[in-house]
Amino acid sequence: MPRGGPHASRLNRLFHTDRLEYTDRSDVPDEVKQRVIAALDRGGARMGIHARSARLVLALIEGIDRPRIMEIGAGHGRLSEQILARHPTARLTVTDLDPVSVDRIAAGPLGRDPRARTEVVDATAIDAADQSYDLIVFVDGFHHLPPELACRAIAEATRVGRKFLIVDAERPPTVALLLGFPLMVLMMVTLALRFAPPSAMPAIVHDAVISLLRSYSRSAFVALGQAAHPGMTIEFPHGATVFEFLLPVVYGRPPAV
Repeated sequence: MPRGGPHASRLNRLFHTDRLEYTDRSDVPDEVKQRVIAALDRGGARMGIHARSARLVLALIEGIDRPRIMEIGAGHGRLSEQILARHPTARLTVTDLDPVSVDRIAAGPLGRDPRARTEVVDATAIDAADQSYDLIVFVDGFHHLPPELACRAIAEATRVGRKFLIVDAERPPTVALLLGFPLMVLMMVTLALRFAPPSAMPAIVHDAVISLLRSYSRSAFVALGQAAHPGMTIEFPHGATVFEFLLPVVYGRPPAV
C-alpha cells in the first residue's frame, strides 16, 4: 500500500522514498544518530510537542488507577518523563529498538525513577502478555516503518495494550507536495538551524526530508488499522492535525475471547 493510502494518485506516489533515515541505518555512527535524536528532543521541548503529547496521553488514561503505559520508539525518553511528572501513579515501560538510546535513557532521570523501567523492544514483536498495558504510545517515529511492518506494529500494540496512540507527521495532499515541497524543505532547514549545532545540520535535514516523504496520510492510517485487525477502531481525536504538522491517531480492538 502506498504511503498516501490505497487510492493515492500516481503523482502522490512519486513523492516517496525507500531511503532510510540516518537513525535507521547500521552504517551510521551512533554519535551521528544521537545528534539527530538530541535535536529532536530540543525541538520537541521548544515547540511544546513533548508537553502536548503528554496531555494526549493523560486524556486517554483518565480515570484509570495506576495506569500501565509503554512508550515505543522513545528515542530520548522525554515524553515518558513528562507523563511521570504529570501523573502520580502511572507506571512506564520506556523502550526503543536502539540499545544505545535505551542505555542513555537508563542513565538519565528515568533510570532513577522507581515507576519506570527501560527495555530494548521491537515494535513489531513486543514481548508482553495480551492487554497487559492500558496504553501504548509511539510519537514521531511511525513513519520509519514501511507498510507491512507498520501494520504489524499496530496489531502488536493493540494486542498488548488496550489503546495505541500514534502521533506522527501527516502526509500532505498531493497539491501541497507538488507546489509546496521546496517550501517545506526550507522550513525544515530553518527549524534545524534553531534547534541543532551546525555539525548536526546535514543529518537532521536529511532525516527531516525523508520523514516527509515516508509519512502516512489519514486514509493510510485507516487502511493499516483495518488490515491489522477486522474489528479495529481508528480515531483522530482532534479532527485536524495538532502541533501544526503532527496527527494523533488512536487504535483499539476488542480483546481476544
